[in-house]
Amino acid sequence: METSSQTTMDAIEAQTPDGVGLGAPPCSASSYAAHSRRVMSSSVDMTWATPQEWFNYLDLEFDFTLDPCCHHETAKCKKHYTPEEDGLAQSWQDERVFMNPPYGRALGTWMKKAYEEARDNGALVVAFVPARVDTEWWHRYAVKGEVRFPKGRVKFAGADASAPFPVAVVVFRPRL
Repeated sequence: METSSQTTMDAIEAQTPDGVGLGAPPCSASSYAAHSRRVMSSSVDMTWATPQEWFNYLDLEFDFTLDPCCHHETAKCKKHYTPEEDGLAQSWQDERVFMNPPYGRALGTWMKKAYEEARDNGALVVAFVPARVDTEWWHRYAVKGEVRFPKGRVKFAGADASAPFPVAVVVFRPRL
């Protein structure tokens, strides 16, 4: 039996320009390899702008009210925090949060914040993160949420190629 979310996902995949879904690399193998090396060896900027179609798909289900880790130009919600406003230092109480955190060393801190805000402050938090199942933050926090593994690789907004890593959607629901 096909669910409505599966139907929506199929529709999103059908809308992609390359016709093979959101995750397929739209470039040559050598270009993809070069992109992967650049991304994996860079520590300058660990932000990955969320593809609008992915946000829209998740927003249909969750109706987000807060983007706590973005830049003004990439904000997905009217209420949002930039690095200068420090979303980690803000309360997310009773918010419906879309979180695509920086993918560097601070990722574990963001996942801890997401888990604790859901557990302690009534926030619903949806994290769009790399599927790094071999990390401490994954085992400490991600496994406590509802984990979804999108098919294929995501092409982040503004990127030349798909990401060189798989992503996961981790949902932390508030404790009622």
